[in-house]
Amino acid sequence: MRIVRFAHPAGMSFGVLDGDGQVAQIEGHPFGQISFTGQRYAAADVRLLSPILPSKVVGIGKNYADHVQEMATGDAPKEPLVFLKPSTTVIGPGDAIRIPVGSTNVHHEVELAVVIGARGARQVSPEQALSSVFGYTIGNDVTERDMQRSDGQWTRAKGFDSFCPLGPWIETDLAGLGKDPADLEITCSVDGELRQSGRTSQLLFGVPTLISHISQVMTLLPGDVVLTGTPAGVGPIAPGQRVECTIEGLGTLTSTVAGADPTSTAGVR
Repeated sequence: MRIVRFAHPAGMSFGVLDGDGQVAQIEGHPFGQISFTGQRYAAADVRLLSPILPSKVVGIGKNYADHVQEMATGDAPKEPLVFLKPSTTVIGPGDAIRIPVGSTNVHHEVELAVVIGARGARQVSPEQALSSVFGYTIGNDVTERDMQRSDGQWTRAKGFDSFCPLGPWIETDLAGLGKDPADLEITCSVDGELRQSGRTSQLLFGVPTLISHISQVMTLLPGDVVLTGTPAGVGPIAPGQRVECTIEGLGTLTSTVAGADPTSTAGVR
């Protein structure tokens, strides 16, 4: 089932996107028993938003061996390398990645994104972990590379507004499509040029291990997102470019790239 979050004339709703390009609106949130309102929209007539607004986005660094090699910052980690991205980094399909003022080295990082389900995850074992998964979507762990190298920790480099495109939908039944999340093709293209290509079978730490490891530290709440790492081929993006992140069975997440957003809250009462 493809779960979407979308904007329509009456507001914002969750829905189920079918194979005919129709979105069936659901009541409330998609966790638990889904109940339909009876309202349907043509997908072409609504704007898809990020499929979820997580309380937190948990990232994993250096989780593909070829990416570890290209970054040349040491050996592969012996356990998952965990970091956080603020919820304000999240944007949806078609939204603009904003390049910070003065930055010239902002990189794309296509990643399989895991969405946590209704039960959450706290102190679960790897064997229990997949029961906490609601579904899968595509993420782009946008990173300001110069800041990542200079700061010694990654909060600033990965935390700018718009630095986590998610979408276009959450697939809750990859198995029903004949797909295995442990072996999906994953690619990223910029202006039609293939930059990244890999398979999730190359993950150094798989999804069950990641969820279990994270859950020993922090509680994963329903709707939280775990980004699982990126394959080799990361590279810079600049205003005016178009980034397409594609994962087998999950569609394509497209983002534009634009300059910094000058909007300020200064003076707002």
